[in-house]
Amino acid sequence: MNCIIIEDQPPAQRILKKYISDIGSLALKATFSDAIQAMDYLKSEKIDLIFLDIHLPKISGIDLLKSFPNLPPVILTTAFSDYALESYEFSVVDYLLKPFSFQRFVKAVSKVSVPGPAEQGITVSLEHPPNNREIFIKSGYEYIKVAVDDIIYIKSDADYTEIFTPIRKLLSSESLRSWSERLDNQQFVRVHKSYVINAAKIVKVVGNQIYMTTQAVVPIGRAFRDGFMDRFLT
Repeated sequence: MNCIIIEDQPPAQRILKKYISDIGSLALKATFSDAIQAMDYLKSEKIDLIFLDIHLPKISGIDLLKSFPNLPPVILTTAFSDYALESYEFSVVDYLLKPFSFQRFVKAVSKVSVPGPAEQGITVSLEHPPNNREIFIKSGYEYIKVAVDDIIYIKSDADYTEIFTPIRKLLSSESLRSWSERLDNQQFVRVHKSYVINAAKIVKVVGNQIYMTTQAVVPIGRAFRDGFMDRFLT
């Protein structure tokens, strides 16, 4: 999903760029400090989503929405709550109040309407997948099917978790605790407050470090060390 940023503050631009890069299904095509430059760009480029600040030089984000009713889907990003009600008159996707978390960002992006299984008449059950060796991971606006045995480890990172497989990293808004409860605890083991590992992917243990099949190194937390050692190394 191709997107652009219209934001005049460099710190806010950096946060949006980081969040966008962390969602593999989003592709940032351009960043603009004012809306007029962005409109010139949109005349020749197809964009699926706009991250739009309200307080901008020359013309504001609200004025942009008023002047161009046929814009691509818009997610407003602003430090001011005053315009929330007015903004929804223009059918914006969501209204992100700065500072916002990655989890809140993902929730907003997931509201963008894109063609998918639901629009094709296919229903996918996420609570009870037909094959318990495969699960669907909600990453951004996508539900990605992953073989459970391919998961190397899961890492907690602030407001989201990172799921590592041999070929990619997926981001999820689910907590590490929810992953621990969802996955088979005979195979997936909590070894640190920030890590759950697939025991089948352990290569070796050296001191307080676990070496995984992808050459990743996962620490063993003090509170989890005795339980891990008793289960696997005795």
